[in-house]
This record gives sequence, C-alpha cells and structure tokens, in this order.
Amino acid sequence: MEEAVKELIDENQEYVINMGPQHPSTHGVLRLVVSLKGEIVKNVEPHIGYIHRGIEKMCESITYPQIIHLTDRMDYLSAHINNEAVCLAVEKALETDIPDRIKIIRTIMSELTRIQSHQLFWATYGMDLGGLTCFFYGLRDREKILDIFEETCGSRMIVSYNCPGGLMYDIHPNFQNRVKEFIKYFRRTLPEYDQLLTGNVIFRERTMNVGRLSLEDAISYGVTGPSGRASGFSCDVRKHEPYSAYDRVKFNEITFNDGDSYHRYLVRMKEMWESMDIIEQLIDNIPEGPYAVKMKPVIKLPEGEYYQRVETARGELGVYIISDGNKNPYRVKFRSPNFVNLSVLNLISKDFKIADLVTIGGSLDLVIPDIDR
Repeated sequence: MEEAVKELIDENQEYVINMGPQHPSTHGVLRLVVSLKGEIVKNVEPHIGYIHRGIEKMCESITYPQIIHLTDRMDYLSAHINNEAVCLAVEKALETDIPDRIKIIRTIMSELTRIQSHQLFWATYGMDLGGLTCFFYGLRDREKILDIFEETCGSRMIVSYNCPGGLMYDIHPNFQNRVKEFIKYFRRTLPEYDQLLTGNVIFRERTMNVGRLSLEDAISYGVTGPSGRASGFSCDVRKHEPYSAYDRVKFNEITFNDGDSYHRYLVRMKEMWESMDIIEQLIDNIPEGPYAVKMKPVIKLPEGEYYQRVETARGELGVYIISDGNKNPYRVKFRSPNFVNLSVLNLISKDFKIADLVTIGGSLDLVIPDIDR
C-alpha cells in the first residue's frame, strides 16, 4: 500500500491551482493561476477582466463632467483623488484659474481619502495574516472619515465631489471642526495600530524579507506609490510635480530601501502621519471665496492632447485625453497604478511558500476594479 502511494506522489511534479477569482486574499475578483512544487510557488499568472466595464471606451461617448463619475468606480478607495485628476486635466486644457479655496479643500479631501484607504489596508492586511482584531479597529476609525465625507459630499465612499472648475458644493459648516476632532482622535489612536500589529513578532516574521522588490525592478516595471517607495523609488507626484495646494505644505516622502512586504506596509503606516500633518497645515487656512468657477454648460476642450498625473493612495494615476474639439473626448486613457503594481506579483513571489503569496499580494494593496477598468 505504501509503495502504491509513493508511486502516485511525484516530488518533482508541479501542480497548478487557482487562487480566486473569488478568494479572500485577492481583495476582489482576481484569479491567480499558481504553479506549485509542494508548497513552493514557481509561477503566478494573474487573470484579470472579470469586472471589466470598458470605462475608457465609455468616456468617448459622454461629456467631461460625466467622466468624473466613472473614475469613482476604478480605485474606489481613492475616488476623490481620481475625480480630481480628470478635473485638473480639463482645467489645464481650458487654462482655467482655480481659486485657492478650491485647491486647499481638494487637498484636505485628498489626504482624508489617503488616510481612510490606508486604514482599510491595515485592517484587511492584518486580517489576511490572521489578526482579525485589526479589521474591527481599522473600520472603527475609518467610519469617522466617511461620516465627514457624507456630511459634506452627500456620499461616503463614491463621493463625486469634484467637478471641472471646482467643487459640487461648499464644505459643510461643521467640516473644519470635525476634521480637527478626527486628527486629534487619530493621533492618539494610530499608535495602537503599531502596538497591535507593526511590532507583533508573528507579523514581522511573516512579512520581513518576504517578496522583496529591488529598486531597479521597481523602476523598470513602473511600480509607484507606497509599493515603489518601499524599494527606495522616489516617485511621489505630490513632491515631484505638485498640484492643488501641495506646493504650500511641508511633508516628508516616506521611502525605504528594503523593498519587502513589511516595508510596503510600513510606508503606509508612516504616510498616515504625514497626511495628518498636511491637513493640519491647511485646515485653519481655508480662504474665503467661491467653491466653483463658472464654466460653460457644455465643456469643449481645444483640439490637442492633455496629460495630468496625481498621487493616489496606491501610486501614480495618469489621465491622458485626446480632444478633437467636441464635447466628448476622442480618446481617454488611464494609467492606473494597480494594473502596473500587479505586474510584479510573479517576480516577487517566486520560490516563496503559498502562504507567503497571501502576504505579498496583500502588501501591494491592490484594488481590482482599477486593474480591470
């Protein structure tokens, strides 16, 4: 009997399994075809497109203000920043002068968006690696930001607050007080995240030196955001090509040279502190003025090509517009950070165990609708 079993087991044979498309650690509808030799990962082939909606093609048949609402549905955790990218591209094309009040409010909202995205990353990453308590702590604190969004924007996640020329409506009278209350609260609370997870021995063992991405590979593949900066790639658009009010605030670009799963996690943890610093520099300095510049009822961009990039919670989002002078763009292309960041998964997962694949995939903080578009 034992000899018959040994004949069935070939230690040198590679087995192919599916992780997903419905799987907790894929953080969305993503299918990974994984080749295994025992527990060791030999190849990871991502299969995408399960929630492809043809957003770029749809943009060709709708107006510029309508395009903004589609960008919510890409990286929905960076919805406000995605909206702003399209607005900035349109405003650049029209050479529209945007008042300081709008720039500062947009920047505050963007940094609140970044914090709530990193909160959810921390909550789900801890849960992926067995720390279920993280999920409850992270969502508890994220609710406070979503409540602020709801009061001012009328929506909690898919905010659609930006529009060409400014904002849909002015901030709520409670906005400044509630933001300052949140910052005060979160400065006390964020150290709990480190006590619970960052310094945890098991967590550190499972993430340190796991899935290392070198600086050369990060640049070669175009990996941006926290995933790129963890490898020493200085790529923060807010620093290198400031937009909105980022040229009037002081903050640090968080980078490390280790490039492993632990440091991809650590960049996001430290970025939450920087986001709070940015907000505190602006929240009491919102000038008076209009919340929107009057625009024509039908927006037509001059014939030509326009590009705008912004720093979302996951990296550089680029908006490329080709206009033929009509109310609809001739072509729109989004350079989404999640699509690029996914491309290194196979590279950094090889020769690690399948349990490490969960660690590595989670450390990239992928939002799948941004990949599929």
